[in-house]
Amino acid sequence: MIQTDRRQILAGLAALLSLSAAPSALLAQQPEPQQPAPAPPQPRFGFDEVVRRAREISGVPYEPGPTLPEPLSRLDFDSWRDIRFRPDRALLAQNGSPFRMQMFHPGFLFTRPVVVNVVRDGVPTPVPYSASLFDYGKVKFEKPLPVNLGFAGFRLHYPLNDPRVLDELISFIGASYFRVLGREQRYGLSARGLTIGAGVPGGEEFPMFREFWVEAPAANADRVTVYALLDSASVTGAYRFHIYPDVDSVVDIAVTLFPRKPIEKLGLAPLTSMFFTGENDRRFHDDFRTELHDSDGLMIHSGTGEWIWRPLRNPRQQAVSSFVERNVRGFGLMQRDRAFEHYQDLDLSYELRPSYWIEPLGDWGEGVVELVELPTTDETNDNVVALWAPKAPLEPGREFSFGYKLTAMLDSADLHPGGRIINTYQAKPKALGSGEPVTEGARRFIVDFAGGDLEYHLRQPDKVEIVPSIAYGRIDRAFIVPNPKTQGFRAFIDIVVEPGQVAEMRAFLKSGEKTLTETWSYPWRAES
Repeated sequence: MIQTDRRQILAGLAALLSLSAAPSALLAQQPEPQQPAPAPPQPRFGFDEVVRRAREISGVPYEPGPTLPEPLSRLDFDSWRDIRFRPDRALLAQNGSPFRMQMFHPGFLFTRPVVVNVVRDGVPTPVPYSASLFDYGKVKFEKPLPVNLGFAGFRLHYPLNDPRVLDELISFIGASYFRVLGREQRYGLSARGLTIGAGVPGGEEFPMFREFWVEAPAANADRVTVYALLDSASVTGAYRFHIYPDVDSVVDIAVTLFPRKPIEKLGLAPLTSMFFTGENDRRFHDDFRTELHDSDGLMIHSGTGEWIWRPLRNPRQQAVSSFVERNVRGFGLMQRDRAFEHYQDLDLSYELRPSYWIEPLGDWGEGVVELVELPTTDETNDNVVALWAPKAPLEPGREFSFGYKLTAMLDSADLHPGGRIINTYQAKPKALGSGEPVTEGARRFIVDFAGGDLEYHLRQPDKVEIVPSIAYGRIDRAFIVPNPKTQGFRAFIDIVVEPGQVAEMRAFLKSGEKTLTETWSYPWRAES
């Protein structure tokens, strides 16, 4: 329907009245009324628009954005958590969509409000803040909160575990953090959009997602798309997340970055987790729960095809491990131990925490998979970071694009066909049955290999050998014995290291020229 304004309508009525008594010849002389030109079609909102905005703001000085009113910034965790979104006000329910969106209220640590938009038919519309969206519980404010307050973030729900129940699928809240779940999983580690200066003395810069756009899913949609605009003093970025809920939920991520200035240490596809204590690190053991961790190892699929397993630790001082790679095929922080008996926590369900596996899309070139481990005295601190650090620096004024796939999984056994490390222990060596003496100051590491083709090789165990190596120390003894309890082999490695020195150990099993297992990698510092 062609719309006209009030002036056009009045003019049309006047002409009609003047012509009502005119002869037909006069009518024939009247010109055809001019029709207004149709408005040009508006471009559909998409990733290109987010890239354009990231490019534009990279050319102006960084502005942190508005801060919260004081009553919100003074909230403690319990008070903030008492403010809950009303489920009956959830968004994305139109058109029979299986997804729902709920907002997080700003406050506590989340002091930089963000803008959240819903994109329908290619047109983005901001979600307006309203106090009516939330149940404030026992939290009371003397004055009404501003109407343009914004949100701390949002989360999406989906019938993940039961077709009749909407479960939390993914959440975006705090800097560039996000977490995603697959079926029967419980939140543990986090992913991040980007890290700058992780593990570098002097402090880390935390880029943040300042605005989001969520595409309204169609009826019976099997995925949802989220766009995000990242900003910080050093870089801006455009992100696209295609989120596929499943037994192992998958997030396909595309990124374009625009550096504002040279960046000392950039971390791509970073993961953040917690390791407090485990079978390989019993520095803290005054608890009936013998293991407390969201992840127990870093796994790497190198560009050469080698699989590496690096057990996590809670070190006495910050430790950084780097694995030099070219075109790395994958890496992730994994929760490999799934035995409830090892955790004994009825509430926190550590055995159901997901592993996050990163697979680069395209050529990532030269760089390092880096693992940063920080000391912690309790289980509430995220003290582990894994990331990809490209070798080539990012230069201001030049955009940098990359993509990757993140998979949230419980069982990672299908990732590679070889034998896996399932346990790492350490102890003071004891004399062998042969009476062979133990070297003073030696340390013994016990590693269990299982899975893959190892059960087959138990029929002729003498054909299997361990291949150990060490940097900054020496191997005093290394041997393996069959382990029928795990249908694999147990390796013993005794090392001698100078006091205060950090040794880097590696070991794998082979039969003839065939590699049977992933490579165990572990650092150890000798006491001074």
